[in-house]
Amino acid sequence: MIIKENIRNFCIIAHIDHGKSTLADRFLELTKTVEARQMKNQYLDTMELERERGITIKLQPVRMLYKASPTNADCTLTDVDNKLLYEDLTYKIRGVAFKVKKTIGLGHKENVYQNALEEEFKNQGLNIQREKRIDIIYNDKKIGVYQPDFVIDNKVIVEIKALPFIGKKEEKQIWSYLKGSKYKLLLLINFGSDDIYFKRIIYDKVRICPRESVFSPRKSAQVEYIFNLIDTPGHVDFSYEVSRSLAAVEGAILLVDATQGIQAQTLANLHQAKNQGLDIIPAINKIDLPAADSEKVSKEIQSVLKVSEDQIIKISAKTGENVEQVLEEVIKKVRSPKGDENLTRALIFDSIYDEYRGVIAYVRIVDGEIFASDQIKMLATGASDEVLEVGKFSPKLTPCEKLSVGDIGYVVTGFKDINKCQVGDTLTILNSKNLNKIKNYKLKTKNFDVSPLPGYKKIKPMIFASIYTATGEVNKLRDALGKLKLNDASLSYEPENSKVFGFGFECGFLGLLHMEIIKERLEREYDLDLIITTPQVKYKIIDQVSGKEISNQLFNQSTNQLIQEPWVKLDIITPQIYIGQVMELAQKSRAKYLSTNYLADRVLLKYEAPLASVIINFYDRLKSVSAGYASMNYEMIGYRAGDLVKMDILIAGDKIDVLSQIVHKKELHSKAHRIVKRLKELIPRQMFQVSIQAAVGGKILARENITALKKDVTAHL
Repeated sequence: MIIKENIRNFCIIAHIDHGKSTLADRFLELTKTVEARQMKNQYLDTMELERERGITIKLQPVRMLYKASPTNADCTLTDVDNKLLYEDLTYKIRGVAFKVKKTIGLGHKENVYQNALEEEFKNQGLNIQREKRIDIIYNDKKIGVYQPDFVIDNKVIVEIKALPFIGKKEEKQIWSYLKGSKYKLLLLINFGSDDIYFKRIIYDKVRICPRESVFSPRKSAQVEYIFNLIDTPGHVDFSYEVSRSLAAVEGAILLVDATQGIQAQTLANLHQAKNQGLDIIPAINKIDLPAADSEKVSKEIQSVLKVSEDQIIKISAKTGENVEQVLEEVIKKVRSPKGDENLTRALIFDSIYDEYRGVIAYVRIVDGEIFASDQIKMLATGASDEVLEVGKFSPKLTPCEKLSVGDIGYVVTGFKDINKCQVGDTLTILNSKNLNKIKNYKLKTKNFDVSPLPGYKKIKPMIFASIYTATGEVNKLRDALGKLKLNDASLSYEPENSKVFGFGFECGFLGLLHMEIIKERLEREYDLDLIITTPQVKYKIIDQVSGKEISNQLFNQSTNQLIQEPWVKLDIITPQIYIGQVMELAQKSRAKYLSTNYLADRVLLKYEAPLASVIINFYDRLKSVSAGYASMNYEMIGYRAGDLVKMDILIAGDKIDVLSQIVHKKELHSKAHRIVKRLKELIPRQMFQVSIQAAVGGKILARENITALKKDVTAHL
């Protein structure tokens, strides 16, 4: 039986393409969650678009069972503060062993590894005794001598092996040596296999294992842990997926590419994780690549996280090197969940819509427990219904009897109206047919005064574009957007009407990639033929007479209207050799310089910039001027007044409302010429000449003519 103390909820956060999905694949293999014959790359990326593009778009939870020996896990606990025996010292020893293995490789004899370890232990300033003579005591009498490879700080014995594998015979022999000595902890290190092997062996007849057993060579009981992992996206456009994941877990693995180092999005995700109070496990990935520079990246992480080098795990998610060590660190460093059993509260962090069963809510059980057939209530919307099914992600939806404190699972709500179940809402129990099974005191006493959980900060879209259907299927588009919003809480939409395209919806997105993904999903999953207008940011326009805010479409260059544009805090990380080109690009984009921070041989440039200059093509130009090495992240900081005008587009003399846009005066002429030239390429020729004009007020800024088709005088013959 799994107890609450053996649950670990965590996620993986990193920049795009730093190996999150690959590491998740290795976890699935190590825990045998997915059979080998069913395993495939990016297993948790279930969407077709994710596989095509090689990126994670949607957060994806999975439940894994992992068996760990008490000697490797919590049975080495020594006090009520849950501190491992000699934790800092053993971590240093492990770091030295990893460095030696990486430096001299595989295939050497034991004494070669012993000599290398001795040198590195001295470099680390550890107090070592090589082959110290230890008396073996029986009934308070010396009966023999044992000479281990090392004794470190007179606390930890280190034994070295160079065998193809370590069997029970070797472990029992080592355990017997430890039993007859005064020492409590022995580290067995085997350099003979591809992956370095560690074994913590504890002997202390006074200490009792928290799992109600005393470790002995005859009874090597393993502790089973539940790992609830949430695989998160890495692109800045899907940062809301990351924030929702962080609110549902207690820990995070911070993954950094050994060839690229810390990127701007890495810092943003780390900042979010720290704000949530999560336990952070730093790891450097892709150490198997020729271009990997683990030492440099390690220094960057140390400066950002304020940790020592031996606390950073160096792994290769592709080959599986040291991946199991990450799982051991999750057991050791990530807190187990805590909750109140006297009431029931679950946080909805995601949801999907099933045609037959209605809304399926993805939940983290914060307090209490939920059974199938319970009567549930949403605290924000007030909606209630009977639970059709509860279950866990293994990784497919797998039904179970109940969900308890700390569990991450799903609840089939039965709601057919998608507006009744919203991401960030708190789910609680109104009534239960399982009163004899539950511990919920408040439910048994009919006390339903349950306060809602904090939920999530409301997301603000960055760019807006209008979506119409070429076939006029407005109702089909409305239903499709509603179901997508259920699965993607960062999407927003409002109905609007255009003289040219008819009825449609103005949609808000977090970025251009987000808009592109939504468009693709609408076309693929709902078979819609779409027309999308040019994306723009949302300006704040205030009528100075009435003091009211008016819509962007009603803006004209009236003196009674004050217009403000959105600004963002912009962070750019780039190698020092490209700092000049990057600063020049930022200056052209009207960005205001704030500061420069150094990360080894790279720099973090901080700016404030107009969102309109950052959101459109800035990322592509940044990659171009930095040979692909720079990265960026931005965050909304508010609105500021700007020298802005409204540019109208006229086709054949008629003003096209959906093509109008607000532009800064510095960029007015270049944008005007670019737009009319592009429209000339897109609009088909007619039997008459068509003029395309860009104008501000009554002034024409740019013009292109689409020549008329020549009459074919023989066409009727």
